[in-house]
Amino acid sequence: MAALFALAGTWTWWAESNPGAERQLRHLVSEKLHDWFPQAMAPDDGWHGIHRRDQGTAPAAPPVLLIHGLDEPGDIWDDLAPALAAAGMAVWEFRYPNDQDIARSVAYLAGKWPELPSGQPLALIGHSMGGLVAREFVSHWRHPVGTPPLVGGAPVGGVILVGTPNQGSEWARLRTWLEWRDHLASERPRQLDPLAGLRDGLGEAKIDLLPGSDFLNALNARPWPPGVPLAIIAGRLIEPAATEFTAGLEDWNVDMGAILGDGLVSLESARLAAIEPLVVTGSHRGMIRRPHAGDEEPPAIAPILAILRNWFNMAILDHLPP
Repeated sequence: MAALFALAGTWTWWAESNPGAERQLRHLVSEKLHDWFPQAMAPDDGWHGIHRRDQGTAPAAPPVLLIHGLDEPGDIWDDLAPALAAAGMAVWEFRYPNDQDIARSVAYLAGKWPELPSGQPLALIGHSMGGLVAREFVSHWRHPVGTPPLVGGAPVGGVILVGTPNQGSEWARLRTWLEWRDHLASERPRQLDPLAGLRDGLGEAKIDLLPGSDFLNALNARPWPPGVPLAIIAGRLIEPAATEFTAGLEDWNVDMGAILGDGLVSLESARLAAIEPLVVTGSHRGMIRRPHAGDEEPPAIAPILAILRNWFNMAILDHLPP
């Protein structure tokens, strides 16, 4: 037992000291698994891919694609998707092996993009790491600035980032615990599939999510296409003090709210240059998903609907990049 603890401690120390090398090692093992077990490791297992989330809307309904985050068990859109459909939008969901490196997930989205309707602009909503997938897809694949697009199909009519760690999150180091939640709470029948966890990736995404990672540095340095609207919604667990009794604590309260953010992503991490987040009071998941069936509507849903209605009525959507 002592030897196991020593081995775990040594691995943790080495990984924390050499994130780039750890990522390369995880990626190499993942590549070998795909070479050795191509069918078992293929993401097209019936769960991953593009899925329709509404009951069928009019052909001209504005299309929206939802992109989940790291180790998501599958229910994050159970409140937002019906709200979008009730507002008259066509709702699609992209599911991907979310523990793998983000670039691989984006390439998987690019391969699935032609399956989506291409007759009108399509809005993307990314929760948590899903927002990084959306940003990478738009800025590198679909609408890169100064170079031809790498994939055709529907133009992107706008991107909404919800609880997205644009500057990274130290909580990504606890990915192992999120992985347990993913497996125990997942809607997928995974108990008899020994490669299910490996098919999701080997944790490369955790390293991409760390502040200052090579992935985030490259993504944040890349220009955003000026014709694609971008909005950010961030959560704050603590509301600023508003009463006379708590006025003396107001500065501390605001600072703590900004540092804690939604519990996983701070307000500073959610920000991008020149784009100030719209801040709602809620937790990382609670912004768009009710913890309990009888709870009030999650606080980010109304702003999301307002943003989409505005975008889909704006003339800018008629002048998107090709």
